[in-house]
Amino acid sequence: MPEYTTGEIAKLCGVSVRTIQYYDSRGILAPSGLSEGGRRLYSEEDIAQMKIICFLRELGLPINSIKELLTEEHSGDILSILLAEQEKKLKSELEDKELQLKKVTELKQLLNKDSHFTIASIGDMAYVIEHKEKLRNTRFLLIPAGIAMDIVEIWTLIYGIMTGKWLPFALGMCFVFATGLLASVFYYKRTAYICSVCHTVFRPAFHKCFFARHTPDMRKLTCSACGHHGFCVEIYKKENKTENE
Repeated sequence: MPEYTTGEIAKLCGVSVRTIQYYDSRGILAPSGLSEGGRRLYSEEDIAQMKIICFLRELGLPINSIKELLTEEHSGDILSILLAEQEKKLKSELEDKELQLKKVTELKQLLNKDSHFTIASIGDMAYVIEHKEKLRNTRFLLIPAGIAMDIVEIWTLIYGIMTGKWLPFALGMCFVFATGLLASVFYYKRTAYICSVCHTVFRPAFHKCFFARHTPDMRKLTCSACGHHGFCVEIYKKENKTENE
């Protein structure tokens, strides 16, 4: 029967000699015998077991679990349980990595938009990323109001043109104005802004915010802390976040 040294079995299984020695010390791959000079010798069965151990390690199973699996009589049932637990763990780790990747991507996008980046900006960007979903949900809640306003405006206008009766249109415009104002107030109460210079979180007066130039993510405002006038990043207003009204 062929016998293999530690170095030979390590080469055949694609691992280091130190790994073979470690598995021996943990009691999961004992040599079949010793040479006259005291060198460990392994058999074909040992190689087969080593390949099983390597495969299970590639799946992420811990050494202790592998040791129990190799010594249990009903190894199939135990392996099924171990794989189920490992699957849960890997899925959880994958979700964490996907969340990290999402934050990295969003941070890169914010960096590309910020021409005045400083180390202090990272805190602002982290806050933006953390509450981005809440801000998106707030904007989503305004869509039904916008649709209702468009429907009322278009149909009352068409009705006025076709019939010559403009009272419904006038009433419709009152509805549009009132709905738009309420939606603006709703949005205003749930948003704040970060100054790009001093990084203060603030919220300007409603009329200043309402009439300011803006992009989907920023609004041109005057910081209430440092007086800087420029585009400020729009964020979801966290209640316990310090702000200057």
